[in-house]
Amino acid sequence: MTTVLQLENHTINGEDILRRLTSYQMIPQLRRERIIDEAIAPISYTEEELENTRQRFYEQNQLDDDTKLQVWLKHHSMSQEFLETVFIPRLLKIKKFKHQQWNHQLKSYFLKRKHELDRAIYSLIRIRERGIAKELYFRIQENEQSFAEIARQYSQGREVQVNGIIGPVELGTMHPTLARLLAISQPGQLWHPVPVEEWLAIVRLEKLIPAQLNVSMRQRLLRELFEAWIQKQMYENS
Repeated sequence: MTTVLQLENHTINGEDILRRLTSYQMIPQLRRERIIDEAIAPISYTEEELENTRQRFYEQNQLDDDTKLQVWLKHHSMSQEFLETVFIPRLLKIKKFKHQQWNHQLKSYFLKRKHELDRAIYSLIRIRERGIAKELYFRIQENEQSFAEIARQYSQGREVQVNGIIGPVELGTMHPTLARLLAISQPGQLWHPVPVEEWLAIVRLEKLIPAQLNVSMRQRLLRELFEAWIQKQMYENS
């Protein structure tokens, strides 16, 4: 049987490659990359764009000397020629495809997602017993004890290890009840104990950090839109 792949000290033939790809559940990844290749095929770029992409790639992966480069290439079973003539140009074309497809939508998409992307720093105490939760709430409200002190002594969740302080955390990643409370809170606002799953939570907003449409946020949102597009394509072509 013809050998089609040499992997370290192992040779893998065509039939075995298909068996392994199926066994390792990598066929969907191949479908995904094929869809991407078809989409980016018409994308063109300049030599300057390619050189800038190459430099950024080397910097981001800390490939600043030949030894590090050779280690990276060996780890990825890749030649330097393949890296610079196939792999990096593909990265550039994907980046340009994202911008061409969705850059004009970013502002509206950001505004749609902003309520989930805002971050909060907040204090939290979780108690299972309603009576104790109400008593602790009034102690904090009346300044009989600090929030941090009560959290350290009485909280039954992991926040006990950090004096009750949580964050910054994106609202979209929180329990919906906490997210709703914090979204409408003013800094320093203390809430009566509220049910959150099996707990009663005493919550106080310390700081709300609004999301901004900066460079890193734009890149993140482009990735989200790109991934959503890929999943749609895979579903429609399944």
